Formats: sequence, C-alpha cells, structure tokens
Amino acid sequence: MEQLLSPTFKVETRTGASAAFALMAAIVVILAFLAPLLVSRGAVQDLFFILTMLVLAQCWNLLAGYAGLISVGQQLFVGCGAYAMFALVSLLGLDPVAAVLVAGVFATIVAVPTAFFTFRLYGPYFAIGTWVIAEVGRLLFAQWKALGGGTGTSLPRDATRDMIGIDLLKSLFRMKSAEAGDALTYWLALVLALVTIGAIYWLLRSRNGLGLAAVRDNEQAARALGVDARRMKTMVYLTAAFLTGCCGALIYVQKQRISPDAAFSVIDWTAYVIFIVVIGGIGTVEGPIIGVIVFFLLQNLLAGYGSWYLLILGLVAIVTMLFAPRGLWGLFSDRTGIQLFPVRRILKGGPLEHKQMGGPNG
Repeated sequence: MEQLLSPTFKVETRTGASAAFALMAAIVVILAFLAPLLVSRGAVQDLFFILTMLVLAQCWNLLAGYAGLISVGQQLFVGCGAYAMFALVSLLGLDPVAAVLVAGVFATIVAVPTAFFTFRLYGPYFAIGTWVIAEVGRLLFAQWKALGGGTGTSLPRDATRDMIGIDLLKSLFRMKSAEAGDALTYWLALVLALVTIGAIYWLLRSRNGLGLAAVRDNEQAARALGVDARRMKTMVYLTAAFLTGCCGALIYVQKQRISPDAAFSVIDWTAYVIFIVVIGGIGTVEGPIIGVIVFFLLQNLLAGYGSWYLLILGLVAIVTMLFAPRGLWGLFSDRTGIQLFPVRRILKGGPLEHKQMGGPNG
C-alpha cells in the first residue's frame, strides 16, 4: 500500500544565474578594492566617477522604479550633503571622512519637510514640485556668505591632506598625498556603492519590498489590502535622501571646491542619472549598473562634440525607449530569463514536483 505524502511548497528567489553571478561579483569586488594599487591615478578617478554615479542612479531608481516617485529634484540632496560637509570641515574643523556621514544625516533631515509638501502631489506635479524645492535650496545656499555665497569656496588644503587614513596609506604603499587622497575617496565610494546596492536588494526581498511593489503598481489597491503607502514612500524617500547626501558629500570631498550652481546642477545630478536608469533598465538592480557603464563610455566617446554631446545622448535615450522600453537589461532579461539580483518569488514543490521525484503517483 502506497504511503500518501502531503505536497510541500517552498518559496525561492535564488536562480542558477544569480548563484554563479555571486561568485563572479565577489571576484570583481576584490579586484575593485585592489584597483588603486594596480591602475593609474586617472583610472582611479574614472572609477570614482562611475561608482558615485551608480549610487545616485540606484537611489533614483529606488524612488522611481520601485516606489513610483518620479523626482526631478535629487540635486537637492546632493547639494545639501555637499554643503553640509563643507560647513562641517571649513567652519567646525571636522574630518572630511566623518563629515560625509553627518552630511547624509543632514540631507535626511532636509527630506522630512520636503516629503511633507511633495507627497501631497502626484504624477508630473510631484516631479515639478521636487525640482522647484531643489531650486529653492540652491538659492538659499547661494546666500551663505561664510561658504562663498554665489561664487562658492574651496576646502582648506590641510583638511584633505590630513584626512583619516591618508598617513597610513602613504606609509604602507608609499603614495603621494594626492594619490592617497584619491585612493581613500575611491575606497569610500566603493563601500558606499556596495552598501547602497546591498540595502536596496535586501529591501526588495523583504516584506516591505512586496508592499513597495504593490504601492507602485496600484496605490489604491495596496491601501485596500492594508499596505501603509505613506509609510512605505516616506521610508524609501528618506533612505534615498541619506544615501544621495552621503554621495554628494563624497563627490565634493574629491572635487574640493563647491558652488551653488555646480552642487545643485539638475543636469549633472538628475538628468544624467535619469538617462543612466532609462538606458540600463528602470525597476531593476542590474539596470543602473549597465546604464552607468554605457553612460561613461558615451561620455568619453562624445566628449569632443561640444553641445552635440547632449543631443546625441537624448537621441540614444529616445531610441532606447522606443525599441527597449524596459532598458538594455530589461531587453536582455526578457529574452534570456536571466536575473542577477532576483527579487521575484518562485513557488516550488507540490504534487507535480512529488510526481517528478517519485511521489505517491510516480
């Protein structure tokens, strides 16, 4: 007499491709940490640019791709983080490395009243509202005379030369001060990028990630099912503000000079970021990674074309949206089924699997 077995089910997110990618990613991360010891200073600066733009793109993608919050004012948090870092270093004498984290907290504090006003707007009105508030922020910081007003200011030379870790790098690897500074900011950018990707991926795989996806797809239906849409949006908005503020501060530690027009530039810190996410694939963790690589290559190839550079970027974005609405990664994933950061939950087990495994009906 055959023993009847009750079907068992389990939910999985990991795939074969993601398991192989995890090993490759570990190797890439190790090589990335060794990069300042293996490549030229110019290459380290290029990698720093890629990593910081990746952080900004992942944060915007978290807002737009997962929470449905299309922001055109992320430059507000870049500028707030950068100016907070300058104030802490220039006026209070804090070390730039420590100031980066405090700057992220300041950007989060600024995001609280910003969310209070913008969350009362929807769709294109939300986008316009975020841009207007960012412009208000630019005008306010332009009045800060202690930090140069509208013309800006530079970090004290001793502040960047004596950052935490500079002397250790100089003694261990015999680097010059400028090389050690670039290496230190690069490593901080790499850590920030890994933390950003890891935090977003963890969020998307959690119960909050399911609620966030429900809010993005249909906010009214999500509310009817008991999802606190306002809490979810606020959590994502503040998280993006903190990470963006830290990134903005780190960018200007490396630049060492700031002005309101540069720190609150809608082109540099929002338009380019939107381009990266649209090209790579909105609503995926992989998309911004692909997008930032494509953007970096296009920027270097088209740098000598003057104003035509922006027109060509716009044309590339239009063509991508027409023929690959979900971006390059979305097009690749749709055709291959490969996901390197899988968040889709797959139900496995049950009668069919028992039958295939020699179950009661086998």
